[in-house]
Amino acid sequence: MLKNTLLAMAALLLGAVVVSAAVAEDYDLVINSGRVMDPETNFDGVANVGVKDGRIAIITDKDIAGKDTIDATGLVVAPGFIDQHQHCVDPYIYRLMVRDGRTTIMDLEMGAYGPKVGEWYKLREGKTPINFGVSSSHEFARAAVLDGFKDWKFFNTPDGVSSRVKQGWSKTRPNPEQGDAILGELDEGLRLGAIGVGSTLGYMREGVSPREIFEIQKLSGSYGRQTGLHVRGTPGTDVDEVNGHQEALANAAALNAPAIAMHFNNPGYNQVHETLVRMREQGHNVWGGLYPYAAGSTTLNAVFLEPEIWVERLGYKYEDTLLDVQTNTFYTQESREEMLKTDPVRPVVVYKMPESDVVEWLKLPGVAIASDGMPIFPWDGLEWDTPYEDLPNAHPRSAGAYAKAFRLGRENNIPLMQIVAMSSYNTANPLGKTGLKAMQERGRMQEGMVADITIFDPQTITDNATYAKGTIPSSGIPHVIVNGVIVMRDSEPLKGVNPGQAIRFPVEKKGRFEGLSVEKWKEKYTVAPVDLGGGLPDTHVH
Repeated sequence: MLKNTLLAMAALLLGAVVVSAAVAEDYDLVINSGRVMDPETNFDGVANVGVKDGRIAIITDKDIAGKDTIDATGLVVAPGFIDQHQHCVDPYIYRLMVRDGRTTIMDLEMGAYGPKVGEWYKLREGKTPINFGVSSSHEFARAAVLDGFKDWKFFNTPDGVSSRVKQGWSKTRPNPEQGDAILGELDEGLRLGAIGVGSTLGYMREGVSPREIFEIQKLSGSYGRQTGLHVRGTPGTDVDEVNGHQEALANAAALNAPAIAMHFNNPGYNQVHETLVRMREQGHNVWGGLYPYAAGSTTLNAVFLEPEIWVERLGYKYEDTLLDVQTNTFYTQESREEMLKTDPVRPVVVYKMPESDVVEWLKLPGVAIASDGMPIFPWDGLEWDTPYEDLPNAHPRSAGAYAKAFRLGRENNIPLMQIVAMSSYNTANPLGKTGLKAMQERGRMQEGMVADITIFDPQTITDNATYAKGTIPSSGIPHVIVNGVIVMRDSEPLKGVNPGQAIRFPVEKKGRFEGLSVEKWKEKYTVAPVDLGGGLPDTHVH
C-alpha cells in the first residue's frame, strides 16, 4: 500500500513538473514589466506581454513565462516604428534603422520601377531584419518611356539617381501614346503588388500636366491604393506648397482615392494639415508625413536649386543654405556650377525652414513621422556590418528621425502617446484602410497583432546623428522585435537574423489599366468653339 501511495505521489509530482514546464514554454518570448502603450486604444499601463508564433498572444498583469525573456522595467513597450518614406532599403542601412527603432521601412514616394516590383521584393526576401515595401514609381516610369532608361540594377533610388542625368523624365510632356505607356508601367507595378503609386511630381514641374497626375491618382485609386506625392509646390515653381497639395488632395476627393501628402513640413504646413483633417472628417483616407529636421536633402541638379530660382527668385544664398553631404562644406554659385559638370546628382543638404517649426510639427494630430532618408553615396562596397564611422556622410534623418522626435517631445512636454502614434499607428491605420492586411495588424500593441515591437527608455531615447556626421546611431532603444523575433538586444543588432517580411498586396493575374483615348489626353490643350448664346462662338480651353 505504501508502495502504491509513493508511486501515486511521484506521478503527481512528475505531472506537476510537466505542467510547470509547459506553462514556462507557453510563449516564445515574454516582455516583463514594461509600460505598454497602444495608440489605437490609448492603453497605457505596466503589463507583461507574451509573444507566440510571431504575434502578441497576451497582454496581462499576471505573471507569465516563456522560452526567452526581456525585462522591460522602466521601459516603454510600443508598436514597432513604421517609416513610410525611406528611399534606401538596402543592407548597409538596416542597422541604423533598427538602432532608431524602425521595424518597417517603405519607399512610398520614389518607389521602384513598375515592371521590376516583383524582383525588388524578391531581392529582399529572407535577407532583411525588418519589413520592407515599395510603391510603383511615376518618375521611373517616365524615365523608362521618355528617356529610354532600362538599365535597372537595384530597381529603386540608386538607379533613380542615374536615371536623373537625362531630363526627359522631368521636362517632357508625353504624347498620348507615351502617356498610356507611362500609365501602363505604373499599372504593372500595381499588378505585382506595389503598395500604391509614388510620384516625385515636384521635380517634374515642366513635364507633368494636371491631366497626367489626375490619371495616375485615378489608376492607383482603381486598386484602392494610395498615391504618395511630393507635390508640385517644390520651391521656385509657379505654384506654392499649399496649392501643390490642393491639386493632389482635390484629385483624391474627386476620385475618392487615398493619398499621402509627403513631407509637407514646408511653408504653409498649417493649412495643408487643416485640409487633411477636414477631409478625414468627411471620410477621405488622406494623411501626411514629415521629418523632424529644418533642412531637407536632394541632388545638386534639382531644378529649384538653379540660381535664377534659389538665389534670384527666392532670395537664398548658396553659402549658408546648400551643404555638400560628403565634404560638409557649403557651396558657392561657382563651386556648384563646377560640381554639376562632374557629379550632377551629388547629394546635398538644403536649409529651408526655421528650427522652431520642428516642435510645432510634432504637435499635429494624425501625422506620421516619415524620414525621407536617402541612400548613402557612394554605396559601392557598403555592407550590413560596415562600421558606422566608415559610412559616408548622409543627412541625419536616415539614422535619427524617430529618436529625435521622441527627444524633442520629451524636451517640449509633448505627450508621449502623441509621438508613439506618429511613429507607428498614424502610418499603419490609413494604409490598413486601403486593404493592406500587413498594416491592419501592425502599429498596435494589442492581442492578436503581429509582434513588431520597439522597446525604448523614454528618458534617454536620443538621436546622435548630425549634419556633420549623419550615420551615428540613435541610443536609448535597447530592444527591437520584428515578427516575434528579436533583431536587436541590448542595443546590438543581431547579424544574420532576418525575419523581415514583404509589405505588399497580392499579385493579380491582370492589370486594370485599359488605355486612354487620344481625345482624353488632348483634352487639356484642345480649343473648341463654345456657343455663348449670342450667335457668335467664343473659344474655350478644356
